[in-house]
Amino acid sequence: MKNIRNFSIIAHIDHGKSTLADRMLEITNTIEKRKMMAQVLDSMELERERGITINMQPVRMDWHLGGENYIMNLIDTPGHIDFSYEVSRALRAVEGSILLVDATQGVQAQTLTTLNMARESNLVIIPVISKIDSPLARVMETKEEISKLLNIDESEILEVSGKTGDGVENLLNEIIKRVPAPKTETGLILNDDQGSDKTFRSLVFDFKYSNHKGVTVFVRVFNGEVKKGTPLIFKIAGKTFTSLEVGIFSPTEKPVDSLSAGEIGYIVTGIKEAGIAAVGDTVAYARDTNPPLHGYQNPSPVVWASVYPEGQDDFDMLKLALGKLKFSDSSFTFEEETSGTLGRGFRCGFLGMLHLEIITERLRREFNLNLIITTPSINYEITLKGNSQGVAGKKIMVYSPSLFPEDHMILKIEEPWVRVRIITPAEYISPIMQQLFDHEALIGDAESFGDNRTSLTIDMPLRELMRNFFNELKSITSGYASISYEMTGMKEADVVKLDILVAEEPVIAFCKIVARRRIDEEAEQTVEKLYNIIPKQLFNFKIQGKSMGRIISSRSVSGMKKDVTDYLYGGDITRKMKLREKQKKGKKRMKEQGVVNITQDVFLKMMKQD
Repeated sequence: MKNIRNFSIIAHIDHGKSTLADRMLEITNTIEKRKMMAQVLDSMELERERGITINMQPVRMDWHLGGENYIMNLIDTPGHIDFSYEVSRALRAVEGSILLVDATQGVQAQTLTTLNMARESNLVIIPVISKIDSPLARVMETKEEISKLLNIDESEILEVSGKTGDGVENLLNEIIKRVPAPKTETGLILNDDQGSDKTFRSLVFDFKYSNHKGVTVFVRVFNGEVKKGTPLIFKIAGKTFTSLEVGIFSPTEKPVDSLSAGEIGYIVTGIKEAGIAAVGDTVAYARDTNPPLHGYQNPSPVVWASVYPEGQDDFDMLKLALGKLKFSDSSFTFEEETSGTLGRGFRCGFLGMLHLEIITERLRREFNLNLIITTPSINYEITLKGNSQGVAGKKIMVYSPSLFPEDHMILKIEEPWVRVRIITPAEYISPIMQQLFDHEALIGDAESFGDNRTSLTIDMPLRELMRNFFNELKSITSGYASISYEMTGMKEADVVKLDILVAEEPVIAFCKIVARRRIDEEAEQTVEKLYNIIPKQLFNFKIQGKSMGRIISSRSVSGMKKDVTDYLYGGDITRKMKLREKQKKGKKRMKEQGVVNITQDVFLKMMKQD
């Protein structure tokens, strides 16, 4: 154990984590140079395409220092705020963390969030400046920011370039010197006479599923040793199994004879039942009588959206696909629901807007599904009015706009709020203030953050954060501002339900919850947007925005015109009159039926921000 070092890389998005990991793998000869490629730890096509890390990825490297061989277990983590739960799981499995800061951007908002998570886990922090080879690098200014942030001397901050490899060897040496070796637990109840280090206990920080092997759990071993063929148990789930294979990540899965205390690896369970394996569970010997290790809190979805197959024949395939994705991403939830307009589908919970986008994109790519996705929403806690006999109204949780009670039935509505931290150049403060006013934000502390930058702390409804706040902030600051947020609780809300009617029938996918002060503006914009993209039908129909029992906005869509008498070349005028009358009656029947064909393309365009 004394020659094992477990560490992670944490940083703001796009600060060079994956590139630095590439150079580490190359320098330690974990991967041959001829097999190297960019973002080698990002195994998902979507990760490579977008240049972001979505799922954390462990890898084992060997390094030599002072005549000794060391095992170095790295866990590469995501940088986007939506995937901070992935970061928290990685930090629980290591003893140290590299805090990576881009020399061209300096300390960003998400840097502070991940740093606090590492501190709460009592990890050793190694500050590192990346991209020192860039002509835009501000190394000295960034060092000053980091030294003030961590209250350390600037000489303790390392400099690297993931692109050229400069400083990476020195970083590996410093990890060995600064990060402590793993420790075993003490005070365990022993089931044999061989000592506590022989009592196997490990923490599950991730897992995956395959049809051939079943569930494979990714574990950090805290005590003892595990081999192939060992009877084991999930302590919380209470399910016993026999290990079919144990191995390490190099970076692909590589079987080994055993996993020992301090190591990070995987165990093939052979279990093919859903709901058994869980992140944060403890895997131990089947005869173990000790309590489970301290695991993780279950992530709470903050954004909800309904997902429907374009054709109901694909419902079973969608259900299977969601179940398979759940095995690789346990942080989203789903439950079945039925819509009178869209048929059977699923109500899904996500950690944020990017998380929603990634999951739905994976459903389309990996399972070849055509989907309809409703407008994202959040949880609302609604207190209903009491009855005439003085009985108080009950409280209900509503996470779908379509389930929102009518306005006259509601006594009080509460919604989740977030505390947002924005770091921005000082010259953008004025336009940001206008944006914050438009999004109902309450401005708190403002402080200088060095290099002519300001840190703003604000409170605002999560509903407003979802209303294109990120894109607007990036636009008005030319991309220089950064943002992070955390949930703070529930506050009273003044919101109403907006229904969009097409041919006098409400379309659930377009239903949304809107601030009362913006209801007229939102209804006009939504109706106008749908009017511009919905295809014409063979009959006239209306698109309407309805709220609080009244129609707020309306546009009429004229039907396609066809001259049914065009082919006639003569004869009495009554022939033309009969054909036109017949056409008129047919259009009337179609209008009475009121079936407007809304294609998937229309739903997708309505979901996208302008």
